[in-house]
Amino acid sequence: MASLLVALGGALGSLTRYWINIAIVARTGEMFPWGTVLVNISGSFMIGLLASLTGPDGRWAVSPEFRLFMLVGFCGGYTTFSSFSLQTLALLQAGDPVRAGANILCSVVLCLFAVWLGYSAPISLSRLIRN
Repeated sequence: MASLLVALGGALGSLTRYWINIAIVARTGEMFPWGTVLVNISGSFMIGLLASLTGPDGRWAVSPEFRLFMLVGFCGGYTTFSSFSLQTLALLQAGDPVRAGANILCSVVLCLFAVWLGYSAPISLSRLIRN
């Protein structure tokens, strides 16, 4: 059941991200990824708000299934940046700024490197095959 909740929430989050991006691109064009920026900021706000309001000390008493659907499913499908942000905040709140900083550094630098590597790999492979 948990997997189904995550899958359904993730599908809704992904569709919402897609629709927001379409709307933003229609208004602003593709000169800057405003849709992605808006989704990352709003998703980070949303996961923080929901985590706070629905947590053990929160104002809203909700089921663990609802939290799973919203936090892991919807917010995770909407933007994984929100999960990264919440986990980094948790490390800071736990008094562990070194690990929080490492999470930020590793996530940004290593993810940029990984996307470059993934993007470059087919180009490099096609050059090797041609030669």
